[in-house]
Amino acid sequence: MPELRQNPATKDWVIIATERAKRPEDIGAGTVKQPPNKVETCPFCVGHEGRTPNEILAYRTYGTQKNSPGWWIRIIPNAFPALIPQGVPERNKIEDFFTYMDGLGEHEVIIESPDHHQTIATMEPKQVEEIFLAYRERYQTLSRDPRYEMVLLFKNHGIAAGTSLHHPHSQIIATPITPIHVRNRIEAAMHFFDDNGTCVYCEMVAKELKLKERVVMESDNFVAFEPFASRAPFETWVMPKKHHSSFEIISAEDTKELAFIMRSVLGKLHVSLNNPDYNYVIRSAPVHEKGVEYYHWHIMILPRVSAVAGFELGSGIYINTVIPEAAAKFLRETAAR
Repeated sequence: MPELRQNPATKDWVIIATERAKRPEDIGAGTVKQPPNKVETCPFCVGHEGRTPNEILAYRTYGTQKNSPGWWIRIIPNAFPALIPQGVPERNKIEDFFTYMDGLGEHEVIIESPDHHQTIATMEPKQVEEIFLAYRERYQTLSRDPRYEMVLLFKNHGIAAGTSLHHPHSQIIATPITPIHVRNRIEAAMHFFDDNGTCVYCEMVAKELKLKERVVMESDNFVAFEPFASRAPFETWVMPKKHHSSFEIISAEDTKELAFIMRSVLGKLHVSLNNPDYNYVIRSAPVHEKGVEYYHWHIMILPRVSAVAGFELGSGIYINTVIPEAAAKFLRETAAR
């Protein structure tokens, strides 16, 4: 069973992932390989449903059977989960010092398309809408489980971003803890609210829309921009213009609009950077803190076009070699495919 362990010096949590366990001598024994790109061996492709765990949810043609062809979105448990839904959310101590708990949680895979070779940047708009509606449905379901404090939706695209299968997919993980990394971000927003009486993210949106120089694109309810202090080239945030602290409460119509913005931004990155590896993460308030005034959910897109080296790891200060204003102008002038 996986286990959550906390570093007593930093308060960082780590997952000891027993389901993914390797022998120590196996680490470093081989070179990094590209993810498998063959339809014949891909467990996520149509006709291979028997090679995956049983589906949790699928958007499929009426009358087709569960765990069979006929789907256009399919959600399954991760075959090698970081966390599993067995255990209790109780913290324990060793020598009244080392904190640990059961590796309780959910780890699911959202298979985004039956087409092995598609990406969100190249899919039809309707398909991208369905992906984000599936995100919304699973996020809302997992958020209702009282055992979990955080639900994290993310996508790894490409080997540099950590993907292990080429077929288009995203992941969602529910955890029984709120990591210090997330808590620090929320507490910083809380301090700003205490000092100013406003949400720092709302202020950020207002200033970016006023200045326009870092805005990539906007719609009625969303804006995509390069943050003023971007940590890496082409780091892009997509944020609702109106204040909402949790992705959980997004409406179906706003979800479709968000899908349009995400497809457009990823399309621009796809064309301008030649289909870069990237991660994106939906940053939302912990599930027991939805509706707060001081936090504002958003999506961070991080193309993997630069390396994190010793200075960044040692100092926490990132070196960005592309001026955010120049990156935004470049993307604005790029037509999405």
